[in-house]
Amino acid sequence: MGEHNGWLIWASYLAGLLLSVAPMPGFMEVGRPLWLAMFITYWILSVPQRVSLTLTWLLGLAMDVLYGVLLGQHALTLTLIAFLMLTLQQRVRMFPLWQQSLVLLVVFGLAQLVQLWLNALAGNRPPTLAFLLPALVSALLWPWVFTALRSLRLRFNVH
Repeated sequence: MGEHNGWLIWASYLAGLLLSVAPMPGFMEVGRPLWLAMFITYWILSVPQRVSLTLTWLLGLAMDVLYGVLLGQHALTLTLIAFLMLTLQQRVRMFPLWQQSLVLLVVFGLAQLVQLWLNALAGNRPPTLAFLLPALVSALLWPWVFTALRSLRLRFNVH
């Protein structure tokens, strides 16, 4: 990734990890956006040859360590998101942003349900389906995240 400004991709992943654990007011914590998942999704849609499932798994393990949860929990869900987006990439990139948001709502919602299932297996089951709120918030933020990352990608000529 040394050529073609691959550092921008890595910087966005680092930003995603940091935003995932940045302090937020308690009432907003339940709807924390899936920053890293959105950034991975953007790079899959823009330059799929630069994103691998192995890298996504490793980023998920880093997220598990940052959150202090069951090792592999976020790794599994991020890899699921990446796999689904790599599978759907050719179609989804042709959609307008509002349709991409709907697709991401479904994909992120599935990932959150897997996360809910893993939490239930570990005995940490949240009481409500508010667990799906991050998928909704992320889908609503998608047009702005996409636009910001696209402008950075074009400015720094990442391909």
